[in-house]
Amino acid sequence: MGAREVGLPESVGGSGLPDRVTIWEVGARDGLQNESAVVPVATKLEFLDRLADAGAAVLEATSFVHPKWVPQLADAEELLAGLDRRDGVDYPVLVPNERGLERALAAGVRHVAIFASATETFARRNLNRSLDEQFAMFDPVVARAKAEGLAVRGYVSMCFGDPWEGAVGRDQVVGVGERLLDMGCDQLSLGDTIGVATPGQVTALLAAFGGVERLAVHFHDTYGQALANTLAALQAGVTTVDSSAGGLGGCPYAESATGNLATEDLVWMLDGLGVAHGVDLDKLADTSAWMAERLGRPSPSRVVRALRG
Repeated sequence: MGAREVGLPESVGGSGLPDRVTIWEVGARDGLQNESAVVPVATKLEFLDRLADAGAAVLEATSFVHPKWVPQLADAEELLAGLDRRDGVDYPVLVPNERGLERALAAGVRHVAIFASATETFARRNLNRSLDEQFAMFDPVVARAKAEGLAVRGYVSMCFGDPWEGAVGRDQVVGVGERLLDMGCDQLSLGDTIGVATPGQVTALLAAFGGVERLAVHFHDTYGQALANTLAALQAGVTTVDSSAGGLGGCPYAESATGNLATEDLVWMLDGLGVAHGVDLDKLADTSAWMAERLGRPSPSRVVRALRG
């Protein structure tokens, strides 16, 4: 049974919600980097093309991390060279260091993201730096990117819990985030990397920042809380939400983390709330079902399963 037969959810607006949300689609990067097998670059290009056809306006395309650490994205240059960049679509990429930025600049990228940690242990495991040392690595990256006229996003991982350290203090997260914003990041994406957050925690952390204009959220669905947490963020004024088509993804450095919030599940909720987003659910579900076939397993997205079986 397809979306056209089921129909879309009744739109009943809620109070305190934004009129429009930007969906930051991470499936091609955060989703595919966790696959055990390398997905062919031609498949990745078609995936991005299909997502653009579905109306996605921000498509995080790839990462310029060293191939030794994320071999699934070793084809970053080849992918960007073959990408049909659409007018009105942003294709940010992740850059871990100055070398990654150099590669991104050579590929003609205009929007980059850096990936920081809110905790000491994850910084050491993921970046091979201490919590404080990571800023020394990022500072020249952000400075050079801004000098070149690039937009810069800062990710902060482990904002609600860390598998080695446990609960993460809000002051600690705010401190890391404010240092990235002061460094020059245009936007900060707060990540629930292992999916342990609950809506009350989300509301409290956003309030601790004292303003959400430059904040985005990135939830994993380990405990089934991603949509509830997203709603709490929207009610707090956040207007950019990260999600992954079909719910692809996890975290290669945190084995307990399951997939990202599925874009289809997010779109279904936003449609029901009357919040504009620009994505065609029918085309998006088709795209995720198509990708699931190529990966050889069902889509984790509840909405994809409901609409496409």
